Amino acid sequence: MKFTLSWLKEHLDTTASAAEVVEAMTMAGLEVEHVEDPAAKLAAFSVARIVEAAQHPNADRLRVCQVDTRDGRKEIVCGAPNARAGLTTIYAPIGAFVPGLGVTLVEKPVRGVVSNGMLCSASELEVATESDGIMELADSLAVGTSVAAALGLEAVIDFEVTPNRPDWLGVVGIARDLAAAGLGKLKDISVAPVAGKFPCPIDVKLDGTDACPAFAGRLIRGVKNGPSPAWLQQRLASVGLRSINALVDVTNLISYDRARPLHVYDAAKLSGDFLKARLGHADGESVLALDGKTYQATSEICVIADGSGAIGLGGVMGGETTGCSEATTDVFVESAWFDPIRTAQTGRSLGITSDAQYRFARGVDPESLKPGVELATKLILELCGGEPSELVYVGEAPSAPGPIAFDRAYVRQLSGLEIGPERIDQILADLGFKVEPAKVTPPSWRRDVEGKADLVEEVARIEGYGALPAPALPEIAKPAGGVLTVRQGRVRTARRAMAARGYAETITWSFTKRETATLFGGGQPELVVTNPIASDLDCMRPSALPNLIEAAGRNARRGFPDVALFEIGPLYRGDRPEDQATTVTALIAPHAPRRWDGAKTDPLFELKADLISLLEDLAGPNLQTVQGSNADWWHPGRSARLQLGPKTVVAEFGEIHPRICKALDVEGPLYAFELNLDLLPEPKRKATKTKPALELSPLMPLTRDFAFLVETKVAAGEVARPILGVDKALISDARVFDVYQGQGVPDGFKSVAVEVMLQPRDKTLTDAEIEALSARIVAVVDKAVGGKLRS
Repeated sequence: MKFTLSWLKEHLDTTASAAEVVEAMTMAGLEVEHVEDPAAKLAAFSVARIVEAAQHPNADRLRVCQVDTRDGRKEIVCGAPNARAGLTTIYAPIGAFVPGLGVTLVEKPVRGVVSNGMLCSASELEVATESDGIMELADSLAVGTSVAAALGLEAVIDFEVTPNRPDWLGVVGIARDLAAAGLGKLKDISVAPVAGKFPCPIDVKLDGTDACPAFAGRLIRGVKNGPSPAWLQQRLASVGLRSINALVDVTNLISYDRARPLHVYDAAKLSGDFLKARLGHADGESVLALDGKTYQATSEICVIADGSGAIGLGGVMGGETTGCSEATTDVFVESAWFDPIRTAQTGRSLGITSDAQYRFARGVDPESLKPGVELATKLILELCGGEPSELVYVGEAPSAPGPIAFDRAYVRQLSGLEIGPERIDQILADLGFKVEPAKVTPPSWRRDVEGKADLVEEVARIEGYGALPAPALPEIAKPAGGVLTVRQGRVRTARRAMAARGYAETITWSFTKRETATLFGGGQPELVVTNPIASDLDCMRPSALPNLIEAAGRNARRGFPDVALFEIGPLYRGDRPEDQATTVTALIAPHAPRRWDGAKTDPLFELKADLISLLEDLAGPNLQTVQGSNADWWHPGRSARLQLGPKTVVAEFGEIHPRICKALDVEGPLYAFELNLDLLPEPKRKATKTKPALELSPLMPLTRDFAFLVETKVAAGEVARPILGVDKALISDARVFDVYQGQGVPDGFKSVAVEVMLQPRDKTLTDAEIEALSARIVAVVDKAVGGKLRS
């Protein structure tokens, strides 16, 4: 919505500047988007008078002018054909930016003569699209007068109208709010009725639906249509409207002035001497609109019809067949009320957004039908002459809002504002509300006010939100303990640990495709989403692995096959709370570039090392490695699980089964692990937060190697683990360094070589002590896994 300051002052008695109006609008809740102020834009330009204009000595088409300016007399070179002595025009000093040329003036010679400024045309100031020479102004203007004052340029204010305030789509509505805010006094905006001279010969009919419940109008005969006067053309142009003719311009003016859309018909072009507001035919009917396009009006669209059929789209756009031209002598003025929802739907379905549709869709004041016709009649008689008929009004507009019980103390209760009852009543009365001791009735144009809270909002808005009290919030005692649970702390630690190892974190959906969920042990009916956000996200995921596998596939298809991804999030094995678990899931797709030296590593053991390192960062317990018991989406020969006891499976890791990669259309091999954070026992609480003192032995460590024959099915790690418990004070490490099968080893067995590191503490070990410890190691391995010392 746009308006000018002078237009506002026709309804608001105020001396406020454009800046003060904008400030008051903002404080009253009107969101100003832009202010175009020519006075600020053209502040450097002023009125000047040419005293003498002589021929340039070195150019036939240039003149050297002596010009009286606000900076004194200046010598200016000008190439305009109308530059002459005695001409009053516009002067731009050195340093001024000329918007039409996009240049900043500098002092420089023009064919040997220095020009101390510039004399400007209208196009160079962007106050006209084209011009033949420099501007010619009235001689009565004093030298030094600003361009804005000389040309009558004024600020144009553009602001955003919220959907609940259709009254702001008229300048009167803005003036009313600013008057209530104390910026001035609202002038008399009442419209005196115009007496009719004869009965209206055009009958008005309604079809009884809610599309158009009320219709007012009158005929004015004997008008002389033509171009609008300059003031009306300039007013419409200031808000971006093109002048058409006086009759049409009057309706556009009232639409912006009073938020009351109107339409005018050439009565000589009407068929049947009647107008009817009705719904379109079920099979559709064509309407040639004023924009030159033909639209199909269905049974959901309101049309205005005469004896020939539909001639306009009700509340949206009139028809071309009955439009007013300079040949119009009899005009019918329409002022109707159209249903907002139906009008909005008509605009959307037909792709039309006109000024009328924009206003009717938000709700026009139902009590403005007759005043709108009366005001249009008054202006048409002043501009075009003619004789008016009696006013016709059929139907009944929606009733005004009902009274609201209102206790003035509720203002303080809801907003905290300390305002007296008199001030509250004054604000509401200035906004057009009917104020009574125990109730307040909103005006017909404020259908958005539905309760006492809305009344408090109006009072607070006009009084100023800056007046709202701002008490300090009560202090909250600092919690004694930490703010993170054990699980939250582990999630944070795991995230940092995985990122530090080169994995990229992903955040995927907690849903997946049901067929995919079935591949990973899910897809139960109770986990299917009733209203999924997408057809391929219709089931709660039983694991994060399918999402990571698909992410790896997307990366590979885009030229990045070598990825390392991880995600920390929930999985769902059922619909009960205990069926949800938080996991750390990681996946690597080892497709590194080829190396010149042919060096290769085993990604499976690299993945396992990352898992073990993550468990150490999480202060996890020692876990048992078990092979051959993984779920069927893991490769049976290249996967294992970490267990806490015989039943609690903390993690699974290994290569993804090729069957799964094929089903998800991803090229393998892929390696992954899934660690259930919820199954990790909480670490024992330490007695102190400080680390224990570092104890370094002054004695050299020594190692002993053992080779045990064990069955092939026994994992190598199961041989080294029991050795660590033989003497925890003396044995610092036990590490498998070789596994051998072949000549010298019986079938069904393998040789596992273990390096045991001994760290003496207080004395050097004797041979006898070492032999005794070795015997205990051999005995423990024999008991734990049946391992025999290889001879």
